[in-house]
Amino acid sequence: MKRILIALFLFMSLCFAGLASAEEAATPDKGDVAWITVATILVILMTIPGLALFYSGMVRAKNTLSVLMQVFVIFSLMALLWAIYGYSIAFTEGNAFFGGFSKAFLKGVTPESLAGTFTKGVYIPEYAYIAFQATFAGITPALIVGSFAERVKFSAVLLFMVLWFTFAYLPMAHMVWYWAGPDAYTDAAAAEAADATAGFLFQKGALDFAGGTVVHINAGIAGLIGCLMIGKRVGYKKEFIAPHSVTMTMIGASLLWVGWFGFNAGSNLEANGVTALVVVNTLLATAAATLGWMATEWVFKGKPSMLGAASGAIAGLVAITPACGFVGPMGSIVLGLLAGAVCFWAVTSLKNILGYDDSLDVFGVHGIGGIIGALGTGIFASPALGGAGVYDYVADALAEYDMTAQLISQAWGVGTVIIWSGVVSFIAYKIVDLLIGLRVAEEVERQGLDTTEHGETAYHL
Repeated sequence: MKRILIALFLFMSLCFAGLASAEEAATPDKGDVAWITVATILVILMTIPGLALFYSGMVRAKNTLSVLMQVFVIFSLMALLWAIYGYSIAFTEGNAFFGGFSKAFLKGVTPESLAGTFTKGVYIPEYAYIAFQATFAGITPALIVGSFAERVKFSAVLLFMVLWFTFAYLPMAHMVWYWAGPDAYTDAAAAEAADATAGFLFQKGALDFAGGTVVHINAGIAGLIGCLMIGKRVGYKKEFIAPHSVTMTMIGASLLWVGWFGFNAGSNLEANGVTALVVVNTLLATAAATLGWMATEWVFKGKPSMLGAASGAIAGLVAITPACGFVGPMGSIVLGLLAGAVCFWAVTSLKNILGYDDSLDVFGVHGIGGIIGALGTGIFASPALGGAGVYDYVADALAEYDMTAQLISQAWGVGTVIIWSGVVSFIAYKIVDLLIGLRVAEEVERQGLDTTEHGETAYHL
């Protein structure tokens, strides 16, 4: 009897030890939680004040506060919509294009709820993931305002953003980033079943580490459609229209660069070697793009400008965003150099050729830079070119890399977001124009939106 009791005790001890190990494995690492919290704060920094200052410095003094107000309020509005229904539509199971409403109003989420990362058995608190993704949902619509700055009603901006967020941002986030998580990929059959519940572009194999399609091309296309539909600013190409404070723009660009480390490296959801790789890639690509834009401008315009250097930095940040966890450091430098030179061409030559007035070059930097980054990911993710490749969760090893197949997957991502965002944006602008009108009157535009829309001024001279 004594032997039976001892055996039973040992058996129960082993069971409890097993349960403890399983519970311990599912307990988030405090380092990961701390990092994702810091990354979330960094993305808020890159939006307010970063993006707000970057944009406001590039408009005329009479419209400074209007841009600051738009970015500040859009970010606040999107944060609430994200909690009410955005997170649920983007990151719960539904179909290939939309999630469901099972977590609307954050129903069922508790401090104990967990969200998977990109490593089997590694989790972070779901609240941490919700907050981090909320910052992406906040900055993306705010990017669009730069395309039609200085000429659109504040009420029209807010209504458009609600429509665009709901029908453009959320579906794209679901299409690209929704999947069952690495723990679902135990064998080939399980992987096939998990893939069937994933977003449309995830199923196509499109890689987007931190938002080249979801954020930058998405916003860039919306901006292009907007400035084409709304029309040019009064006096465009006839009167002197120049940034009122390049100093403010440089400060904003610097805050964007700092905050972008949270944007990109935070997207790894863990604090590990991949996070360090992303930091290095984000640093090098941005530096390379700054020099690439500056050198191109120096050759073709005779002088390097601070505005150009700041714009080049943003182009590099945009281009490395989808690639940052997949390419190597040398690949990031090439992407940065390409983005700096090509985006300079886009905001000077291409804009003049097509004749649109993209006030702060949202399409030329975010749209074109995002396309360069998304397609470049398919090339430079190759281990043969120093990239990290693509992980096979079933085999628990790197998959054999097929560059042609990956480029096709990347093209699916680029093509889908161009069409989806273009159509949704066109319809949303039309609806807003019919309901309340998009554009302010000419005399209002000439006076400036600060006083006419908000009753205050940025500067008292």
